[in-house]
Amino acid sequence: MKRLFKIALVAGCLFFAGNVANAQQKIAYINSAELIKAMPEVVTADKQLETYKTTLDTDGKTMYSEYQAKVQDYQSKEKTLSDAMKEMKIKEIQDLEKRIQEFQQKAGENFEKKRGELYDPILKKAEDAVKAVAKEKGYAYVFDTTQPGIVYFDGGINILADVKTKLGLK
Repeated sequence: MKRLFKIALVAGCLFFAGNVANAQQKIAYINSAELIKAMPEVVTADKQLETYKTTLDTDGKTMYSEYQAKVQDYQSKEKTLSDAMKEMKIKEIQDLEKRIQEFQQKAGENFEKKRGELYDPILKKAEDAVKAVAKEKGYAYVFDTTQPGIVYFDGGINILADVKTKLGLK
């Protein structure tokens, strides 16, 4: 019985020592917002997205101006129009309202799609660089300080400079 107890005690100690050894894994952190802000591709993507937004805004304003003109035209001629013409003008205005609503919805969807097309490759490049540096330096975990979930951290290794170097950034 004593021998079985000693074996169990030794096995327990080895198990505990193994867990302590695993707890010694290297941990690092990075501020991904700062990294992405430093990437020159972001400036280009921002400009392209702003240009696209301006185009959408211009198209929307053109449609709204057309709508306002039709409404004013209808209001100024309403008393002189026949019932059939009134119906036709109201139908035109309603159709234009519908087109404007559809345009607004589609413009929002297209804007988000364009944002993804522009920024997804940048985010992937940053993620790949973080993974490469983590692997090179032997880090088991890399936390992003800009993401929710990290309330406090003391110590660890900031790998932002290493990742910037990997990407060729200053």
